[in-house]
Amino acid sequence: MKFPKKLRYTREHEWVLIEGNQATVGITDFAQHELGEVVYVELPKVGDSVTKDEPFGVVESVKAASDVYAPVSGEVTESNDDLVSSPELINDDPYGDAWLIRVEMSDSSELEHLMTAQDYKDYVEEEGEAEEAEEPEDEQIDDDEDEDEE
Repeated sequence: MKFPKKLRYTREHEWVLIEGNQATVGITDFAQHELGEVVYVELPKVGDSVTKDEPFGVVESVKAASDVYAPVSGEVTESNDDLVSSPELINDDPYGDAWLIRVEMSDSSELEHLMTAQDYKDYVEEEGEAEEAEEPEDEQIDDDEDEDEE
C-alpha cells in the first residue's frame, strides 16, 4: 500500500492535498483495497458546501457502500465527473486521477487535526493488527511492509 508524504489523512481513510486554500480530496489506497471493486460513486455538485467530519458522497463496491467524509469544511469548486462514468478509477489510481472533489476551505485550522503519512500508516497498521487479533491464525495474511512507503 502507498502513503504519499505530500498528503494528509483522516481516520475515515480520506486523503487531502493542500494547495493554498484549495483542498483536493480522495479515498486512500487502503480504503479502495478494503472496498474492493468500486462500481458507483455519488459526489456533491459544484457550489455545494461540505462540513468537516460530515458525509459528502458515497462510494459503492461489490462488497459494500460507504459514506465519504469531508476532511475540511468549505465550498465544492470541482467534482470529478469522470468517476461517475468510470468509478473503477478509484481502484486504479486512488491518489491521482481518482480524486473526488476540490474544496475552497473555509477554515484552514481544520488541517491541524489531519494525520501525516507516517501517522496514517501507523494507524492503518494498528487497525489491521486489531482485526487480525479477531481472526483465527489460519486466516491471517502477511503484508510485505517494505513496499508500503512511497
